[in-house]
Amino acid sequence: MQGKPSTEAAPGTLRAIKLVHTIVWAAFATCIVAIPVVSWRGEYRTAAWLAAIVAGEIVVLALNEWHCPLTSVASRYTDDRRENFDIFLPEWLAKHNKLIFGTLYLAGVAFALAQWARAPS
Repeated sequence: MQGKPSTEAAPGTLRAIKLVHTIVWAAFATCIVAIPVVSWRGEYRTAAWLAAIVAGEIVVLALNEWHCPLTSVASRYTDDRRENFDIFLPEWLAKHNKLIFGTLYLAGVAFALAQWARAPS
């Protein structure tokens, strides 16, 4: 039978998980924001790679009931279930993260496709 990890290890472990989760989130957020920027510069291959990286994360989230796998790991170390218990983000951003960055991702991909379609052959 597995219980909660010891309370002595939990705070440090939870901080480490939150740090890793925040770094991973920042990497994906950077990819999302970069898609329209590199598209505007005509770097369509880079935009496609960035979109594919984010699409991979979307598959991971979809397979995990729309939660980051690190959320499940973090939940082992605390009973806190606020929106940002597992990541170093403001609670409002953690709560609306998928809506905000999902919208930015779709808009960025649409912009990239439009730019690519208008590019000279």
